Amino acid sequence: MMRKFLVQASALRRLSSAHYLPSLLASSSRRCSSSASSKTTAAQPSITSVEHLDDEPSQPTSKLSIDRSALYNPPEHSHEPSSDSELVKHLKSVIKFRGGPISVAEYMEEVLTNPKAGFYINRDVFGTEGDFITSPEVSQMFGEMIGVWVMCLWEQMGQPSKVNLVELGPGRGTLMADLLRGTSKFKNFTGSLQIHMVECSPTLQKLQHMNLKCVDEDCHDGNADKSTISMLAGTPVSWHAALEQVPSGLPTIIIAHEFYDALPVHQFQRASRGWCEKMIDVAEDSSFRFVLSPQPTPAKLYMMERCKWAGAEEMAKLDQIEVCPKAVELTHAIAERIGSDGGGALVIDYGLNGIVSDSLQAIRKHKFVDILDNPGSADLSAYVDFASIRHSAEEASEDVAVHGPITQSQLLGSLGINFRVEALLKNCSDEQAESLRTGYWRLVGEGEAPFWEGPDDQVPIGMGTRYLVMAIVNKKQGIPVSFQ
Repeated sequence: MMRKFLVQASALRRLSSAHYLPSLLASSSRRCSSSASSKTTAAQPSITSVEHLDDEPSQPTSKLSIDRSALYNPPEHSHEPSSDSELVKHLKSVIKFRGGPISVAEYMEEVLTNPKAGFYINRDVFGTEGDFITSPEVSQMFGEMIGVWVMCLWEQMGQPSKVNLVELGPGRGTLMADLLRGTSKFKNFTGSLQIHMVECSPTLQKLQHMNLKCVDEDCHDGNADKSTISMLAGTPVSWHAALEQVPSGLPTIIIAHEFYDALPVHQFQRASRGWCEKMIDVAEDSSFRFVLSPQPTPAKLYMMERCKWAGAEEMAKLDQIEVCPKAVELTHAIAERIGSDGGGALVIDYGLNGIVSDSLQAIRKHKFVDILDNPGSADLSAYVDFASIRHSAEEASEDVAVHGPITQSQLLGSLGINFRVEALLKNCSDEQAESLRTGYWRLVGEGEAPFWEGPDDQVPIGMGTRYLVMAIVNKKQGIPVSFQ
């Protein structure tokens, strides 16, 4: 069906983006609509300076000396009201209670998902009015193309009558909404779906419920719980705080779009005494600062494991390393589920197909800011180590195959986005046409849009090669579309 159509059209699709984009965009000399920054549009922030903790042994003396340099020294008591936010107070209290610094990973996890004040918990951070824009918010075509990929994989799986469709970190629910709209005419496919949204933010859950046009219906089997149905395609929807809560036993298709980049990372820096973990402490002026751990930390085991997968030449070039234990654990869970239940996962994120150095960044209102500035008010994210995902998946299950990474431009081009944008351009207003061309460029282009005539600070930036895509599938299903 859809898979056969894509194979038949492959000869036309092999037209490279370099040849296709100018012909599509050259016809427009109109001023295009404004575009907001993505997570990767600005220049990368410079490497943060680190204060070294003294770990050299002191000369023996006749008096007992206790080193308290790493301890948090609170300022003298004052009756003046503190200007610190609740999250800052919480972080400082944790550091004080521990008697020393916390890891970058713990800081990142608290900043993003603290139950009371985490960045993602109580606000809508997406879109032009938020702090950053993701691909689904750029154009409806992104979710539609992901829907094509999911439906093709469903066909490769033998068109099961029931399948779990899971999205990790669904944001506003835009991707899933566009996916369901785009596939709503294929009743056998949409009728098989059990949608599971893995989301920890109550605020975003409400937005997803609204954007999926969900209605809550009373169950007729005596169960007090209500079932939730998306009216976009008549599919049942449920929400979970973690992937482990999604029922197993059914073939499962997992979408992880810009999810891995928000998982907490540990950072290590090469020092005279070897690799030391970068930590976060409170300075004398009560601000946060980076320090190096004077002793090996538990996370160093993950760093050493990651280094085994890297070559000696690659390691020799590095002075800093990021590792993400949560990404390893998540990949293990995904691979084990796909290996036992069947299905596949599509991971889309910005990152590298190799070990990652110092990539952690903070974005507030579409601009890079200091990582330690006003915690909880900016998004924190780090590059995804796709090589680590591959190793972790293959380590977890012998029944899965890993394909890619390829670029987002290659993925969307192979799924027919060129045909889709042409079809949409035939029936739209001038304003809609400008928006379509701008959105198309941002999804598949590279660098600044050559057709842009608006303000320089609003030029659309192509994300087509910045984002990488990897597929993890059950070996029985063969090679998925786009990776053949």
